[in-house]
Amino acid sequence: MNLEHLKALVAVIDEGTFEAAADLLRITPSAVSQRIKALEASVGQVLVRRRLPCSATDAGALLLRMARQVQVLEAETSAALGSGSAARAHLPVAVNADSLATWFVPVLHQAAEWEDSALDLRVEDQGYSSQLLREGEVMGAVTSDPIPVSGCKAELLGSMRYIPVATPALRRRFSASGGVDWAAMPVLKFNTKDNLQQQLLTGKPLRQSPPTHTVPSSQGFLAAVKAGLGWGMIPELQLTDELESGALVRLEDAEHQDVALYWQAWTLDSDRLNRMTAAVRAAAKGRLLPGDAAEANGPSRAGYRRQK
Repeated sequence: MNLEHLKALVAVIDEGTFEAAADLLRITPSAVSQRIKALEASVGQVLVRRRLPCSATDAGALLLRMARQVQVLEAETSAALGSGSAARAHLPVAVNADSLATWFVPVLHQAAEWEDSALDLRVEDQGYSSQLLREGEVMGAVTSDPIPVSGCKAELLGSMRYIPVATPALRRRFSASGGVDWAAMPVLKFNTKDNLQQQLLTGKPLRQSPPTHTVPSSQGFLAAVKAGLGWGMIPELQLTDELESGALVRLEDAEHQDVALYWQAWTLDSDRLNRMTAAVRAAAKGRLLPGDAAEANGPSRAGYRRQK
């Protein structure tokens, strides 16, 4: 498989069109098309779906992952030989928005010192980020999937705790004789993949579904809860002094949901990838709950969230 053909495959999938890939590679769109066709001929399968944006077929995803690995190893080898020290290798990584807003921040501080790498973050729900590994889109991912993707290794980082909170005014407004009127009090959700709130409501005797607002942003979600728009499951790490100051209150002291997070990465002997893994591991240590708290606590339920 020709290295230039593999580079064209990566460019087409990353940029979305043959024209954009041509601009990136500084060749003509016709040359990009010829390289993709030659690569497809060499493997005997269609690798790229010609649509807007272009996407990889199942066979293309396999070659895409290999192509990214080759690019990383090529950059590291060139640097070791002294012929590519100025090149920055791209490190595509998937991380969920709640992690990015909290415990993952120290990784960014470390990455700022890496002069040989360019971090390419893909924000995706932790329950779906492993799919990006399967498709060859990323080299590593923060995921809730403990089963390693083929060609990857997985390690437990710890658990992220979510607690149900609301403003005191909203809590008083929807108080019932037995506690919270869950059927009437408005609830927030992050997006269609967010089922954390629904998991808590599943155990409640509801006569109807509560009014539901959608706020697809970690910071915006917290701001909406603080504004009294509704109640929501907020990462404990994201609550700085809201509970202590009384700006927010827990709806039920014993209620919480713990989401076990894993780091999955390619089984590739790469200095850059190993460094990324070490940074993620160090950032999680002391910030996430040790071990799989969702299993250790029994009644607590793991949930999925957050995309953007």
